Amino acid sequence: MTFYLSATILISLLMVALTIHVLNYSGFNKTQKGWFIATFATIIFCSWAEYAVHCGFYDPKFKVILTILTVLQFSLSPLLAMSFSGALGLKHQAKIAIIYFSISLFVEVLSAPFGWIFYFNNDGYFRGDYFIIYEILYFVSLAYLIVGLFFVGKNFKHRDAPTIISIFVILIAGILPMTFEKIHISYIAIGISACVAYIYYNDLVQQDVKQELVDNQRQISDMQSHIITGLASLIESRDMDTGEHVARTSQYVKTLAEDCKKEGIYVELLTDEFISNLYLLAPLHDVGKIVVSDQILRKPGILTPQEREEMKKHAAMGGATIRKILDGITDEEYLKFASDIATYHHEWWDGSGYPEGLKGEEIPLSARIMAIADVYDALTTKRCYKEAIPSELAFEIMKSESGTHFDPALIDVFMKYKEKYYIRSE
Repeated sequence: MTFYLSATILISLLMVALTIHVLNYSGFNKTQKGWFIATFATIIFCSWAEYAVHCGFYDPKFKVILTILTVLQFSLSPLLAMSFSGALGLKHQAKIAIIYFSISLFVEVLSAPFGWIFYFNNDGYFRGDYFIIYEILYFVSLAYLIVGLFFVGKNFKHRDAPTIISIFVILIAGILPMTFEKIHISYIAIGISACVAYIYYNDLVQQDVKQELVDNQRQISDMQSHIITGLASLIESRDMDTGEHVARTSQYVKTLAEDCKKEGIYVELLTDEFISNLYLLAPLHDVGKIVVSDQILRKPGILTPQEREEMKKHAAMGGATIRKILDGITDEEYLKFASDIATYHHEWWDGSGYPEGLKGEEIPLSARIMAIADVYDALTTKRCYKEAIPSELAFEIMKSESGTHFDPALIDVFMKYKEKYYIRSE
């Protein structure tokens, strides 16, 4: 008796703990939460009803109350299969549960006055001649649950096969003693099964949520890559020099960033993610040129002051364009990174650049690196308005602008590894 009381208390506490967890868990919808709570509440009720009937101190005065308890218990216990199947996500469980409960309740109420399934006398509880009716109802629900678990397993690509097997073994181990009138043990088995299935199902949900997040992130990354490629192609169609320019400058910024990290320059900023984003987003640095007229963009000569001012607009417009296009499909940090490259790659270290006249480290590091790659490629390649100059001359010009146009620390690293850029440019 002490064992059964302890077991009943333990099952109840376990079900209460699971109920609290379900209520606070965001991985289930309201319907699933309702089914789980109904399952756990039913287990608690049936366990205490079983204890009161079989393990308490029987008194004939409470025969009517115990009969009502047993009728409810025998009507609800077969319902556990439907409620638990609903909790695991199977559809139409409400209708099936109502029908099955109605049948069970009707059978139990009809049988109770005649003692067909069970009865109480002055000595206590006894099984009736037709107790098999309850066993049939219970075993049908058990079969329904097992089949339901396989359907749930199918939804999870049968990853929960070990759980289905363990639940089946536990339930059978708990139900077999019913033959020897130790029905209470079956509720211990049901309680354990509910815990095992809930914990494992919860794990499966978490796995799928994580996988869904990974898949969504991959889709977003692919979308970003396609947008970046599309924008770069759009720029190329406007500016005959830009196609190869964006490819070269992407490689230049990656090389320079890696060399700076190796030399211990700005290592706190030059993370692997930073360098990867810099390489991927560098092609967007001139996206603002889509607002510049062909007459200015392809002019084979020196621009007039007015034309130069018109050309300068591409920096600020580039940052604004990127924000409009990428807003909503990426996070703010990524959006700012891309916008900074386009907006500030024409800022000068001494503050004489545009569009905002930023100075020194006010200029984002990504834009300072981009500035070096952009200018070097512009100097060493032929443009519609100029001929290419040799790499050595380009290095001399850029070295002379260290501290005025360019970040001195970056230029020092650029010059130290200039053979990498010389080979590529040539």
